[in-house]
Amino acid sequence: MHMQQIVTITSQGQITLPASMRRAMTLDQYNKALVKIEEKKIIVEPIADFLSLGGSLKNKIKKNKNINKIIQLEEQAISKMVK
Repeated sequence: MHMQQIVTITSQGQITLPASMRRAMTLDQYNKALVKIEEKKIIVEPIADFLSLGGSLKNKIKKNKNINKIIQLEEQAISKMVK
């Protein structure tokens, strides 16, 4: 998919993403986005709000589980949400 549109950058450095682009990328359902620079381009990727992940690992974590394993599971869950 290729879309482009000229937007205005405000004095505070803000831009508004056009509704057609938000719908095309299903950005309306996200509260957060990852913004990064790659090869002099600004990339905006939808991500799940970290707080919305609360309890998502509850069933996978047992009382005696190693803290490193818990951290690994958390990183995997976040990685899946970023993709």
